Amino acid sequence: MKHLGAYTDLVHAAARHQGARPPVKPGPDLRNAIRDVLGFGALPAVPTDVRTDRTWSRDGVAGEEVSWSVGYGPRTQAWVLRPAGATGPLPGIVALHSHDGVKAYGKEKIADGPDGSVAETVARMRGQAYGGRAYANALAREGFVVVVPDAFCWSSRRFPLETMPERIRLLGAQSAAAAGDGPEGAYERSARLHEDLVAKYCSVLGTTLAGVVAYEDRVAVAYLRSRPDVAGEGVGCVGLSGGGCRSALLQATCDDIGAAVVVGMMSTHAALLDRLVDNHTWMFFPPGLARLCDWPDLAASRAPAPLLVQYDRDDQIFTLDGMKAADAAIAEHYRQAGAPEAYLGEFYDGPHKFDEAMQESAFAWLRAQLA
Repeated sequence: MKHLGAYTDLVHAAARHQGARPPVKPGPDLRNAIRDVLGFGALPAVPTDVRTDRTWSRDGVAGEEVSWSVGYGPRTQAWVLRPAGATGPLPGIVALHSHDGVKAYGKEKIADGPDGSVAETVARMRGQAYGGRAYANALAREGFVVVVPDAFCWSSRRFPLETMPERIRLLGAQSAAAAGDGPEGAYERSARLHEDLVAKYCSVLGTTLAGVVAYEDRVAVAYLRSRPDVAGEGVGCVGLSGGGCRSALLQATCDDIGAAVVVGMMSTHAALLDRLVDNHTWMFFPPGLARLCDWPDLAASRAPAPLLVQYDRDDQIFTLDGMKAADAAIAEHYRQAGAPEAYLGEFYDGPHKFDEAMQESAFAWLRAQLA
């Protein structure tokens, strides 16, 4: 179904008004322009008041519950996972949780923490998207130091329901009641509506939701690189869906990323028109980016930095044509950068997911890049 209805022709009208977008190529000029569009990039991304709150060891993983300040809002909570009993520095990975339309949970979606318990919502989500496992813990057992931070607007960084405008809370409650959901459902439905308001505030403040999220993820990278148990000059990043969006943004804006994995979050923007835009977060549509470049251009902007993109052929929130076009565009950018082998695009059968087979391939690729 066409979302624009009688205004479907607006797509072509906008293209005529904008004119042909000039060709782009990876490099410092493109990355600087991307940072400028995203905003929130003028100051160094450095965590302050870092502390370790708890430690634990379970199922072959030694964990730390850490927290820091990014300079505004509540403290960011994160879990650091590494192989139990490991000695000496190991490669570092930032594991980026997904969006899912679920903001009460962040790091909990992809990692098991100190309590070892998993909420029903999280267990259901893992079963649908992650092969039923906490992939960040599995990644740690493979020989990595993994940090799993909460993103801006999720879990420890979420907006409480009582701070949302009454209109949003009322609509969220009504929608949840109609669907037979309880208080958790009312919060999540309200939070989805609230993301539009946060994006508006970011615009008024001269930034974007993508810019703020990317900044906070760069803070997590800086924290990880400051640890004496992390080896090498660069670290990796990996994420599915909204986490894949965050991984692409990190690849574009952070020079300390040595290898990036983007899962289930790659398409040309044009292929989403005009029926799939509503499925996606504001992080995927930073205002002004379309005048500069397309999403595959952003992901490839650091070529020849190693990049793995995993696509699901039957992904319900993308078209196969859009994914194939993105794959071809990224491959061409890497060819022009003189390093076609530094990009790997993998296509898997099935719906939107990062299942165990995909995880194992990504883990092996990260190990090879960061060894």
